[in-house]
Order: sequence, then structure tokens, then C-alpha cells
Amino acid sequence: MNIQDIIANKRDGKKLNADEIKYFVEEYTKGNITDYQAAALIMAIYINGMDKDETTLLTLEMAKSGDILDLSTISDNVVDKHSTGGVGDKITIILMPIIASLGIPVAKMSGRGLGFTGGTIDKLESIPGYRTEIKVEDFIKEVKKIGISIIGQTANLAPADKKIYALRDTISCVGSMPLIASSIMSKKIAAGANKIVLDVTVGRGAFMKNKEDAIKLSNMMKSIGSLANRETVCVLTNMDEPVGYAIGNSLEIIEAIECLKGNIPEDIKEIITTIGSYIIKLAGKGDNLNDNKLKILENINNGKAFDKFLELVQNQGGNIEYVKNVEKFEKAKYILPVTSKEEGYVYKLNAEKVGKISVDLGAGRLRKEDSIDKAVGIVLNKKIADKINKGDILAFIYANNKQKGEKAVEELLNAYEIVKEPVKKEEIILGIV
Repeated sequence: MNIQDIIANKRDGKKLNADEIKYFVEEYTKGNITDYQAAALIMAIYINGMDKDETTLLTLEMAKSGDILDLSTISDNVVDKHSTGGVGDKITIILMPIIASLGIPVAKMSGRGLGFTGGTIDKLESIPGYRTEIKVEDFIKEVKKIGISIIGQTANLAPADKKIYALRDTISCVGSMPLIASSIMSKKIAAGANKIVLDVTVGRGAFMKNKEDAIKLSNMMKSIGSLANRETVCVLTNMDEPVGYAIGNSLEIIEAIECLKGNIPEDIKEIITTIGSYIIKLAGKGDNLNDNKLKILENINNGKAFDKFLELVQNQGGNIEYVKNVEKFEKAKYILPVTSKEEGYVYKLNAEKVGKISVDLGAGRLRKEDSIDKAVGIVLNKKIADKINKGDILAFIYANNKQKGEKAVEELLNAYEIVKEPVKKEEIILGIV
């Protein structure tokens, strides 16, 4: 067996068998298959797809490519949460300290930015000193100690996925349903949680552009979860426009801190209370979803959620003075207003375009070895259904390069679609699978 034959089979639309999938995962993880060969196979999968059997086999092989954590010493029920990716998606950073403040252990491994979507780990690293690379045994100790730890994917946890994940980003093969499902579920299986809540984003700023595909992906992941004995719930959330108002690493951390202090936009509130209510239910801490939502809001209002975030940051080496006073975060050199040239109502705000503008400013990666600029990004002022007058500021561009900033102003203006008639606000929660 060799990689050339496997590439040729998938190139020609054939189904890969268990031995071929196992060979690819094992040999690529060991470094015996080159990046360009892996890229060829990934592109063939992107173009020709994989059926349910292939996707499940790929997932389980990637999960087995490294360590599979045992979190049973933390709790009988450990619930993990994961998003399929979006623009302005800081939900994990807001929600998981809330969950931990309710006495539910949070052992969370998160990823970096992928394509036009941001990554939780990149954002947390905007807090000076915050350590995202921690040994597994220390990770478990930290969860037992304070009830929460959020770290990056360790080298030994689904290492095959870690390599494929970075490669997909750089060859424009992010939006493949089998690759998304296998990436997410291999990490979730390896990370040791026995129950999983997935935020499946839908719309222009998501990899699933419509609800039908999102439901298909959700069923695929639920099926994999069932085979691996992981109870899985999928919450479909709207990603036609960015979540909240901030896009960019430190900008999103600042917004997350404000949310934990109680200054929370309605879309973020709806997402965290819905996903959070299912986490509480799966953890065995409350069957009534409405009561669970009230518990979440109560711990925001009484300050316990913010205190837990402070504890998390301090425990992982972060400078909590930045959390206490967000003015300490480094500011971009140029803050440029995006001014409306017309009046009316915001009909569309293309989240994918917004994400790509943010990447071009330096907030994301075009190559897997790229470094990111934590200070740059976008802060929106107007979103879908908002009334606009001529001369109103739609958003602010945060740039460290004036030319890039001025280009971003023009591009962001084109990401808005303004109409004369009033516009109805879009639904945030699109369904539960």
C-alpha cells in the first residue's frame, strides 16, 4: 500500500477502505507522508466527499492517533462544548466560566483560527501571560483545583487532526463536511468528555451556508458520537452576521469581559443561554431548560461568572490587571471609522466578508506558519435591522498598517447592504438536532 494509490483512488471518486484510511492517518502522523501528498488527498476528499462509513473511520483513526484522555476522575459527567466556527465567535470564552461558576467542571481544549473564522486559543493568548500549552496531567489538576481550564490541543491529542487541520486552512479545504465532522469529533472523542454540545453555525459567516447542510452535518456528528458512546446535542445558530460587535483577538476578549460583567448583546445572550442550558442538562444539573437559562443569567448578574474568569486567567499565568481594566490592552495604531453614504436599514452584513477583512488586517492566518496581530480587527456599530442615517458610523477598523486599514474601510462598506424599508431581526437559534 502506498499514498499515491490512495490519492488516486479518492481522486477517481472511489470509496477508501479501512486499511487505506488507517495507513494515511498513521503514516502522516509519523511524518512518512509529506504535506504535499496529504494536501493532494485532502483536496480529493474535498472535491469527491466521503460517505458515512469513510467519515466515521477517519474520525476514529484520528482520535486514536494519540492519547485518549480519561476525565472520569473529574466527574461522572464531563460535558464538552465546541463550535463549528464563525466570525466574532467568542462564545466559549464567555460561556465556559459561567458553566464552571455553576459547579460543572470545564475541561476544554480549543483550536486556533481557521480560514476566515477566529480561534479561541488565539484570543486567549491576547491576555499577556495566559498559557495555552499545559501538560495533560496538569490540565486535569487545574480542573480539579478551580473547576475550569481552557487550553490548546496538546501534541498527543489527535495529532493527526492537528496536522490536517492546519493544512486544510492553507489549501482552501476548510468547508468540507466529512473533514469538519471528523476534525471536531476526533478531538471531542480524544478529549475524554462523555457528553458533547455542538454549536453548529449556519449562514454566510459559517462553513455550512444553509440550514439543510447544517442539519446534515449535525446528524453526521451525532451518529459518530453515538458510535463512540458520546451523547451529543447540536444547537444550530445564525452566522449570517458576526456574533456580537467585535471581530479580532484582543477586541473579542474585551467584548467577552464586558459580557461577563453583564453588558451583553442580545445575540450573545441568546446563544449562551441556549447552549448553556443543554450543557447543564447533560451534566445532570437540571432538566428544565428555562430554569437553566435563568441560572446562567443569575451568575452573570451576581458577578460569579466574572470572578471565575478572573480565576481561570490567573491560574493559567495571565495578567488579571488586563481583565480588570481593558484599557491596558495594546491598541491598534489606526482606528478608522466606516461611514455610511446612504440612509435606510441594514438588510445584510456579510459575516464571511467581515471575517476575511479581519484576516487581511492581520487578525488571522493565510499560511499555517503566519503569526497574527492581536490588536487589529473590527468593531461594529450597526448590525442587521438597525436604522442608518447618512453619515452614521457603521463600524471602526483597527489597523496597524494605514494602507490596509483604508482598504478595509472600503471593503467593509461593501459588506453592508442597506435598503429603504424596515428590516426584521433574524432568528438567532435556528434549531436543535
